[in-house]
Amino acid sequence: MNASVIYILWKRQLKKYFRSKSRLIGSIAQPLLFLLAFGFGFNSIFMQAGQGNYFQFLAPGIISMAVLFTSIFIGIEIIWDRQFGFLKETLVAPVSRLEIMTGKTLGGATIASMQGIVVMIISMFVGFVPQSLPMVFVALGFMFLISTLFAAIGTAIASLLEDMQGFQLIMNFFIMPIFFLSGALFPLDGLPDAVAIISKLDPLSYGVDGIRAALTGVTYFGFAVDFIVLGISAAVCLAVGSYLFSKMQI
Repeated sequence: MNASVIYILWKRQLKKYFRSKSRLIGSIAQPLLFLLAFGFGFNSIFMQAGQGNYFQFLAPGIISMAVLFTSIFIGIEIIWDRQFGFLKETLVAPVSRLEIMTGKTLGGATIASMQGIVVMIISMFVGFVPQSLPMVFVALGFMFLISTLFAAIGTAIASLLEDMQGFQLIMNFFIMPIFFLSGALFPLDGLPDAVAIISKLDPLSYGVDGIRAALTGVTYFGFAVDFIVLGISAAVCLAVGSYLFSKMQI
């Protein structure tokens, strides 16, 4: 695998994203809306239930939300590139599709991680306090794993879709349930059995738990389980995404 080709595609992905100021603002606005509306709106109820400060609990989940949506949207960009012919220009280059997919995925993962960092910094200005500054770097590692996983999933989905008509269906019946059932907005303790099983099958649950454990010291699955599940899930999705991308017709 040619590392220089992957680096060029990674760099190109970053330049393409940061040229669009509206996308930058839009990708931060929604997580901040959730953070402020839910954090301050339900904090008193959460404290009355004896669960502590809801803002401290919620912030890691919203950071994960920013990473999730940014990474999945970047994967879906392949559909736009295919429709307008940009993807064909890339695929005719004398490089393997595996290198193209890897460069795009790593670029998307980097952008999504940076978005997570921005949301984390803003959350600190409005009241969130990490338990330890060195553990912030552990949280960054989990952000990168989440973004790699869902950028690969986005690439796999985009390889199967020919246009954007199915995108809304994917958002409503795949991405939103992944977020809402991950424990980002509520604790996983005491859930009904059916919901608890689904949450444990949700890979984002382990990312949210890993970031929350690093930033607040509160964990449900444990660091080791979070890292292993996320790592394996990311590797599997990268393999599946690479295969589907290699078979994609343009």
